[in-house]
Amino acid sequence: MKPSRLFRHLDDLPENLRHGVVMIGNFDGVHLGHRQLVESLVATARRESRPAVVFTFDPHPAHILRPDQVPPALTWLERKAELLLELGVDGVVAFPTDQEFLDMDAQSFFEKVIRQRLGAVAMVEGANFHFGRERFGDIGALCEWTTEAGIGLQIVEPVKVDGHMVSSTRIRQFLVEGKIAEANRLLGRPHRIRGTVVVGHKRGRTLGFPTANLLEIDTILPNEGTYAGEAWIPWKSGDAGDASKKWPCAINLGACPTFDVAHRRFEAHLIDFDGDLYGEVLEVDFYDKLREIKRFESSDQLIEQMHRDIADTRRIVSQPD
Repeated sequence: MKPSRLFRHLDDLPENLRHGVVMIGNFDGVHLGHRQLVESLVATARRESRPAVVFTFDPHPAHILRPDQVPPALTWLERKAELLLELGVDGVVAFPTDQEFLDMDAQSFFEKVIRQRLGAVAMVEGANFHFGRERFGDIGALCEWTTEAGIGLQIVEPVKVDGHMVSSTRIRQFLVEGKIAEANRLLGRPHRIRGTVVVGHKRGRTLGFPTANLLEIDTILPNEGTYAGEAWIPWKSGDAGDASKKWPCAINLGACPTFDVAHRRFEAHLIDFDGDLYGEVLEVDFYDKLREIKRFESSDQLIEQMHRDIADTRRIVSQPD
C-alpha cells in the first residue's frame, strides 16, 4: 500500500481526491458486504471520472462512547486501508475520532464534512447507514439532503449468505466459536492477525517443533484450538526471501495442558522455516481448525499429534481457493 493514500486528517487530503464519490463507515473486516459497497463506489467513480474515497474512523467511535463495550477489531487500520485500496479505492481518510466530532449532529456532519470538506459529488451507502450524534441521521435523511444539494446517492442492499446478513458482528461470533471456515467465507479471505514475536519457553524447540510466540495482538483471536494457517515473513528477515514470502504454519492457540501451562498463548510452528524472528511483527492467516486443545499422556504422544497437525496443515494450505 502506498502510504500517501491513507490520510489521517481531512487537511491532508489532496485536491485530486476531493469532489469525488464518497462512502462513509467503519468497514471493520472489509467483508463481503463491504466489498459490494466498494464495488458500487468504484464503478460509480469510474463512470463519473471522479476519485473513489472512503471516509472511516480511528479509533472506532465505541472507544469514546462505550469504552466498556468496544467490539474487538477484525482488522487494524493499515490492513483495512490496504484491503480497501486493493478493491480500487483511490484514497482512505481515517478521521481521528474525538468527543467534539461525535457531538456533531447529522445535518452539521453532512454540511461540514460531506459537502464542504470532502466536496462529494456523489455517495454510495448501505441501506442501514446511520451517522451524526447518537446516530440520529439515517439513510432517509441522507437521501433528502443529497437530493437538495444535487449530490447523487446510490443505496446498496445488504449481502446475505445462507439467508443471514453478512456483518462484522456475525464474523466475530464465528471466530469466538472457533468456526474459522465460516468466518473466512463471510470475509472472502482468511482471517488475519498480527503480533510481535517474543522469546518463549522454547519447549517446542526441544520437541523438534520451534514456534514463533506472538504477543501484542491487536485484533480478535479465534477460540482456543489448533489451526492450519500461513505466516507472512517480513522481508527484512534474512532467511525469509522476498517481501511476498509466506510459510504454512500449524498454530496452537490456548493453554498447554500436557506441560501444565494454564495461560493462553499464541504459538505458530512455521513448517520448514529456519531463521530468527524475535522482535519481528508477524502476520498470520487462519485457514481452518484442526482440533481442540487436549492433554497428552507423554511427550511422544504430543509429538505424534504434532506430526499429524503439520501434515494436515500442508494439505489444507496447498488446496486451491
